[in-house]
Amino acid sequence: MAINIEKYTSLLADLNGKATLVAVSKTKPNEDIQALYHAGQRDFGENYVQELVDKEAMLPKDIHWHFIGHLQSNKVKAIAPFVHLIHGVDSFNLLQEINKQAAKVGRTIDCLLQIHIATEETKFGLDADELAQVMSESAVLKNVQIIGLMGMASFSEDKNLVREEFRALQVLYKQYPQFKTLSMGMSGDFTIAIEEGGNMVRIGSLLFGERNYPKP
Repeated sequence: MAINIEKYTSLLADLNGKATLVAVSKTKPNEDIQALYHAGQRDFGENYVQELVDKEAMLPKDIHWHFIGHLQSNKVKAIAPFVHLIHGVDSFNLLQEINKQAAKVGRTIDCLLQIHIATEETKFGLDADELAQVMSESAVLKNVQIIGLMGMASFSEDKNLVREEFRALQVLYKQYPQFKTLSMGMSGDFTIAIEEGGNMVRIGSLLFGERNYPKP
């Protein structure tokens, strides 16, 4: 088992209540999630819909499941009955589908809009103008609630660059006083994210060890 409970306890002490810890459990076995659950962790993040559906069926029902990957519209239906928070919404069309599937199961689903802050072109996300447009259009949607923003900094050794990107996201976040969640920061940069105002961090390898992805 890869879980280091001492490291988990130390991480919670570092966060010191400043940020919600989402334990990123993608590709990790149920036993590892169960170990962290027994240590008190309730928020877990998954990137793949089928893996999330399978784990939700097998693990305790009071877990808060966060979907943190790039969500395709045709996969929303599978997680709508139970997902706690969807982190990476990057279009109004996706928001509409989440609203539609949430209505079918009688829920309101919390969502974060993903903002593009990194230098890499491969990262998904909205810019400031697109954010304003989505916020305006979403007023008619009754079964989704946009509670904040999410962003991923550049994968870079340049800490100043990472800090600037997080700071830009926090400035945007503050323009919407109704927001309550700013999800930014992962294993390599969460301390900078918290210093720049993040209040939710997504930590995987620090808790679970490096990932063993299946060979193609």
